[in-house]
Amino acid sequence: MFSMRAVVLVCTVLVTALGAAGAAADTADVVYVGGDILTMRGPKAEYAESLAVAGGRIALVGPRSEAEKLVGPTTRVVDLAGKTLLPGFIDTHGHFVYFGKNLVDADLFGCTDVADLVARMRTQAERTPADGWIVGFGYQARGLAEGRPPTAAELDAVSADRPVLVVDSSGHLGAANAAAFAAAGITADTPDPTGGAFARLADGRSLAGPMEETALNAVRSKRPPFTGELAARAISGAAEVWASHGQTTAMEAGLGLGNDDIGIVTTAIDEQLLPIDLYVAAKDSALDDTLAAAYAVASQYDPQAGGIVEKLRAARPDLDRRYVNRVRLGGVKFWLDGSLDTAWFTRPYTQNPPGRTGAFAGYRQIPDEVLDAVFDKYWPTDLQIHMHMNGDAAADQALAAIDKAVKKHGMRDARPVFVHASWLRPDQIEKMKACGAIPSFLPSGIVPGGDGVLRLWGAKRAAGAMAARTFLRAGLPFTFSHDAPVSPQPWILALVDAGTNRTSGSGQVIGPDERISPYDGLRAVTAMAAYQLKEEKTKGTLEPGKLADLVILERNPLKVEPATIKDIAVVETIKEGRTVYRSAP
Repeated sequence: MFSMRAVVLVCTVLVTALGAAGAAADTADVVYVGGDILTMRGPKAEYAESLAVAGGRIALVGPRSEAEKLVGPTTRVVDLAGKTLLPGFIDTHGHFVYFGKNLVDADLFGCTDVADLVARMRTQAERTPADGWIVGFGYQARGLAEGRPPTAAELDAVSADRPVLVVDSSGHLGAANAAAFAAAGITADTPDPTGGAFARLADGRSLAGPMEETALNAVRSKRPPFTGELAARAISGAAEVWASHGQTTAMEAGLGLGNDDIGIVTTAIDEQLLPIDLYVAAKDSALDDTLAAAYAVASQYDPQAGGIVEKLRAARPDLDRRYVNRVRLGGVKFWLDGSLDTAWFTRPYTQNPPGRTGAFAGYRQIPDEVLDAVFDKYWPTDLQIHMHMNGDAAADQALAAIDKAVKKHGMRDARPVFVHASWLRPDQIEKMKACGAIPSFLPSGIVPGGDGVLRLWGAKRAAGAMAARTFLRAGLPFTFSHDAPVSPQPWILALVDAGTNRTSGSGQVIGPDERISPYDGLRAVTAMAAYQLKEEKTKGTLEPGKLADLVILERNPLKVEPATIKDIAVVETIKEGRTVYRSAP
């Protein structure tokens, strides 16, 4: 992790001459043959007969006869036996640290009613230390028999004197008991924060329990920190799960959602816990603290002004100076609107979400002047700006801020990320092209949420949501991301499947004209994903000199029925030539 000085001075150092370095190997450490080796270079599928790895980098991609020339007495020759080898998958929007912490919380996915939720939380209470909060994640209010979130009174049944907090699967809504509100300093007199709300009882003041957006954050941020062994368990557990889904680069897209997030990542750096790379985007409100911690890390490992953490980088064959013990501070994250029920549109919802009246069109999360100031400060640097948005009004806010920054500082290769970018108008897509913005779509959300989008947003917006095909036709990059733990797991092949099929839980195809090919779906999690992170020189395709970040799949996603892509097993995940995950035989 790096300070702002490091962002400006160090992150501009790009990797060069990698191809020549990779090709110079006399013998290979490993040679792969006997399967589909999919390079992911270019707009059409390209296969190679063999791939050789030396020193953590790709030494050769090409004919088997050429690879055989690199086989020495210690070279391991791997017969893929018909399996498929691709570049390692890249997470372009996930919550790695948050997910790791959730691994020790109650699993509320699939809860059928409030009684089921309360029962699971009581079980969680039994395994939670007496001084810890009782926390659960993953329910959906619309999926409960009551069609609503639990109340404070119902959560008091879990524990009346210990804080109880539940968060829904979107991460934007939740509910707490009286003890949690008291621990967070929230009372009936606490006003609703900008961009969020506490549900109130009939008197209009007393806290009912449910809360959304920034109101939830106000409570969630007061949870006691994960430290020591618990912090290590969170980061190591998340890394194991990410690697099991074929990912060699993870993302924490909102460091600071918890008050202990920075400490958890610092623990990972100090104890060298990460087997895969982690790109960090700091939450807007935590950016100053994150930058301060980053500077402390840099100073700790190399106080000399002429270099940063050189001894920690020595083992990285790509010499990517932006990483410290596999952690890179790459961006800042802002939430401009909410989720399915609270997205900010220029036109009202077709059908209001439950509890909304009048011409409801969602709402913004932050004022224009705040976002404008961020772009004014960071547009001239290499710190990427990531903005959560689902509605077109939020996209308008982002584009207006970019326009002001360009007029003041000039155009540059900033690659601002439009996270989710669920509904974009054609004029907005043209503006994104002009400023180099990249959308990171969440196609797997179509499965549980497609029917709801169709009902709430209407047929036109639903059909044009996550417009991957439109971006392809315009020659523009886009990526697919899982947003785990919003998705129950940090799956990648499920994203490719959903982007290819766009089939909702009820079997409806949501926006058939925006379906793309499986190959383009794979590009969205490899080549285009590396481009989004500004790491295309070292990752995303199989080319000599690039990192030997690889994934081996049981079957080729391009040669199966599209509806079965999500069922393909990850056999092995390899980070810089070293296996970090292997499936059970």
